[in-house]
Amino acid sequence: MTITKKVVFVAKEDSVEELKALLTTMVSPSRNSNGCLLYDIYQMSDKPTTFVVMESWEGEEALKGHQHSAHYLHYKQKL
Repeated sequence: MTITKKVVFVAKEDSVEELKALLTTMVSPSRNSNGCLLYDIYQMSDKPTTFVVMESWEGEEALKGHQHSAHYLHYKQKL
């Protein structure tokens, strides 16, 4: 069963670029993870402090693998 998630992040005014950089570091390794079907980040043009991450995985096993990866753990630690 495919799992698709939409995650919304809202940065503090003085942390927009920091959050953008952190989220951007997730794109390439996530897309290269086993079972990744989609991984994109969008910054809202009318609310530049708001980011939306859209991700889709082949199933629960692929999502769990992503959540235990080094890049995900780094991201969670920095967030």
